[in-house]
Amino acid sequence: MCKEEIIMTTNCMSNYSYGPNCFDELPAILAGYGFTKVVFIGGKRALASSQTEVKQVLSQANVEVTASLVYGVESTQANIDRLVATEEVAAADVIFGFGGGKALDTAKMVAMELAKPIFTFPTICSNCSAGTAVAVIYHDDGSFDRYGFPPVPLHVFINTQVIANAPAKYFWAGIGDGISKAPEVAHCVAHAKETGMELPHTATLGAAIAASSKGAFYQYGPQGIADVKNNLASRAVEEVALDIVVSTGYASNLVNQKEFYFNSCHAHAFYNATTAIKREGEYLHGQIVSFGVLVLHAYYQEDEELQRVLAFNHRLGLPVTLAQLGLSQADIPKVVEVAMTTNEYKHLPFEPDQFAAAIKRADELGQALS
Repeated sequence: MCKEEIIMTTNCMSNYSYGPNCFDELPAILAGYGFTKVVFIGGKRALASSQTEVKQVLSQANVEVTASLVYGVESTQANIDRLVATEEVAAADVIFGFGGGKALDTAKMVAMELAKPIFTFPTICSNCSAGTAVAVIYHDDGSFDRYGFPPVPLHVFINTQVIANAPAKYFWAGIGDGISKAPEVAHCVAHAKETGMELPHTATLGAAIAASSKGAFYQYGPQGIADVKNNLASRAVEEVALDIVVSTGYASNLVNQKEFYFNSCHAHAFYNATTAIKREGEYLHGQIVSFGVLVLHAYYQEDEELQRVLAFNHRLGLPVTLAQLGLSQADIPKVVEVAMTTNEYKHLPFEPDQFAAAIKRADELGQALS
């Protein structure tokens, strides 16, 4: 009689500290791991926002900072390679990553390549990168390259005052990205069940956390944006920040496994495809994803939810038309073509004509609001 194979699995989730004084907890947390040398990697503005306060706390604990390094402006393999080859990074016990998605994704990939642990310090709240085991890597021209899969950060320090002091556009874009998590995971899970998959515990838990993240964006999002504009580390800012970094981050880690991928579908396929289209202006990840959520609901003909997201986006100034993303309906064939090459399409294939029609419908509904 054959013995059933036993598969051992471990799911790691980042610990986290939050609030305007969370940096004060660094000495005790570092001591628990035995780390005495750290290196800072981050964006130029991100480092400027936090490194002085962090260095002061570390100096009181006799922790050495080997260097403070600007990662670049894009999370590219070239920037990862440059930092991996830097002596001060190699000398550190742990990497401290400061910034938003691209800075933190770069730092996480550097940590992975050097087999070093990482702590993250999200200085803006534009997405869940600070706590995830996923990194988005771009080509040098800014187009999407691939996903990387580093280990999760050991600890995340969510300083709500730092986030409240940052430009409000990043918090705004983080809400745009955050509203995609619940519907994308739900549709991925539904597709898996339709194909006969019996969800394991990890997927069930991830789907439940993803679903739980939805309400806070609609409840606290508008007030949170207003408070960030006034540099107030309020309850609304805290709730949205924790929802973005912790809730959607935990969900991402649980539904992104070797055996299954339920982390994203139509909204992120739309985003990744648009990076291949050159256009003027700055378009943040979550800003584009928020229109992708409209596309997702239009694709599945979920009219009630489509109208809800349309009204929410319009209220917050998130895009409801292609023109607000520097695109037009003439770009739809290219978006669809590239979307069909994405990781999202690989795991949840969609009908190209129906996807094109969904983009067009979302755009036309948005135009009607103008």
